Amino acid sequence: MTSTSESPAAVPGDLHARVRDAAASRGLDIEIRERPAARSLFEAAELLGILPSGIVKTLVVKRSDDTYLFALVPGGRSISWPKLRAVVGVNKLRLPEPDLALAATGYERGTIVPIGSTTDWPVFADETIVGQRIAMGAGAHGYSLFVDADDLIAAYGATVADISVPEEPRD
Repeated sequence: MTSTSESPAAVPGDLHARVRDAAASRGLDIEIRERPAARSLFEAAELLGILPSGIVKTLVVKRSDDTYLFALVPGGRSISWPKLRAVVGVNKLRLPEPDLALAATGYERGTIVPIGSTTDWPVFADETIVGQRIAMGAGAHGYSLFVDADDLIAAYGATVADISVPEEPRD
């Protein structure tokens, strides 16, 4: 049975309804929680009570034929373009401009999640998220969605592969 829970605070209804409905249609058990703003990955993880690697970025990636895909990359890591290109089997991939990402998914950057995307683009998940309960965008700013990564991978037929590298330390 699919269940969702949210904080009692006002929620951007249309976006969360879209996420909840899409999760229910795929049998996914999700939790949407309001979260305070954070200045860093580590602060966000602390606020959510999880490890930084438990926060998964959903990156919408544009192919040269104007189609897209989702890359799920854990906190502390970034896309390895050569690895992702090899797995996808293409020579060119790039991050689209914010307006193209919104048009491709129906979500603004920072809120993107495959669940409820206006188009079901293929999903490529970094192998390091397997076996974890993860936090991701929830379709609206100020919220996080929690889901079992293995259930998400199964529900979307995601390709699991080594598609990331550790992020370079920032000054």
